[in-house]
Amino acid sequence: MEGDSQDQSIWPLQKFCFSLDIGDLQNIAFQEVTGLDVETEVIEYRASDSPRFSRVKMPGISKFGNVTLKKGIFVKDNKFWEWFEQIEMNTIKRAPAVIKLLDEMGNSTMVWTLTNAFPVKITGTDLKSDGDEVAVETLEIAHEGMTIQHG
Repeated sequence: MEGDSQDQSIWPLQKFCFSLDIGDLQNIAFQEVTGLDVETEVIEYRASDSPRFSRVKMPGISKFGNVTLKKGIFVKDNKFWEWFEQIEMNTIKRAPAVIKLLDEMGNSTMVWTLTNAFPVKITGTDLKSDGDEVAVETLEIAHEGMTIQHG
């Protein structure tokens, strides 16, 4: 179509093809990843001699949300339970978590790297005698920072 200003080679990324590595565990099959967010707290301040009748807003400490991962349950696959069971007061094996968004050729288009990730919650599947769904468990991990790389 002539006059179309949209470059036909540029399309939004698809989000359904991704891979996940946590520490030594590579290419773990997950159904869903949520919680890749960061926010900065706002500090409000007003000096007593300020001519303005409103506060000044400044960026404060950044905080990272927990990341939630969902995957199918496989027979004799207890890797995450074993990791979770290592938790003792203020001690846990921390590991980098690398989430890669892949294109149709399997190449990384975006990479989220979570620093010092550790499990904080595991939720087993629900059980229903009349259900026909796959058994899915949920793993929630905390981390201390996130970097994002493109391509």
